[in-house]
Amino acid sequence: MEFIADILLAAGALGAGFYCFVLSRRLSKFTDLENGVGGAVALLSAQVDDLTRTLDAAQATAGESSATLETLTKRAEDAAKRLELMLASMHDLPGDETPPKQAAGGGEPMFFRHPGASR
Repeated sequence: MEFIADILLAAGALGAGFYCFVLSRRLSKFTDLENGVGGAVALLSAQVDDLTRTLDAAQATAGESSATLETLTKRAEDAAKRLELMLASMHDLPGDETPPKQAAGGGEPMFFRHPGASR
């Protein structure tokens, strides 16, 4: 009986050893920097660094664009104020009391009724 127990114990130890060997090989392939998860993690880390640099550049560009837009908006507001002042000053000018003459042959014909001339 002891002999059978020793054989089973040795078989269990060999089975556990083989299982550890297979597990060790799988784990080394899993953490391989070229093909496994380690490679994927390294690739994602490099992509995160690239995206961080791109984001910083985009933020800098957006800041410059915002400053330029603010400057242009200020210039446009100043120009609009000057135009409003010019338009307001145009109302103060004396107006021309005579109606504008129509060009010959242009526009609609005008008919006048002369008083006292009945035909």
